[in-house]
Amino acid sequence: MTRPLLAPDAADALLFDLGRVVLDIDFNKTLACWAAHAGCQPAHLVGRFTRGEIYQRHERGEIGDAEFFAALRTSLGVELTDDQFLEGWNAIFAGEMPGIAPLLARAAQRMPLYAFSNTNGAHVEHFSQAYTDVLGHFREIFLSSTIGLRKPDAAAYDHVVKAIGAPPKRIVFFDDLAENIEGARARGLTAVHVRSPDDVAEALAALGI
Repeated sequence: MTRPLLAPDAADALLFDLGRVVLDIDFNKTLACWAAHAGCQPAHLVGRFTRGEIYQRHERGEIGDAEFFAALRTSLGVELTDDQFLEGWNAIFAGEMPGIAPLLARAAQRMPLYAFSNTNGAHVEHFSQAYTDVLGHFREIFLSSTIGLRKPDAAAYDHVVKAIGAPPKRIVFFDDLAENIEGARARGLTAVHVRSPDDVAEALAALGI
């Protein structure tokens, strides 16, 4: 994937995905927790978990946690309680991405920062309390479960761009998933594919931040 051309004074706002850009994500921790409660090996669950329609409806806020966990009981074939599912579901968060906090702090002194995450109500409640310091750098956080739209749908980017109020090409968007980068570029945003915090650091340097 080609890198965007970045230069000083080329941006009016920065827009960050959360998972694997700001917050570290480890789904193995989720599987390990669920497997421990179910008395099975995590490998038993790996192939049964999918990010299909129920998962996406949960992220769009169309169904609640209880309905999502009920679907997981069927798809995973385990009889966990809602509290056990919730414990494992939130175990996915593994801390801040290394070095991201000072980068955000520096960038926030220069221009407004925003975040845009495909997520769900349970995760929002958890990370909003657990990571208040690093999330405090964002002027606004756009959540798929609140706006009812998910990346990489065109309408999701259009909604966020309109809310930010800057030309899309002057919004630099950081995400770890190629499909979200492609979706953002299709809507005119300048997008940086993040494989590590170094990609964020390099992009900010190119922007003169």
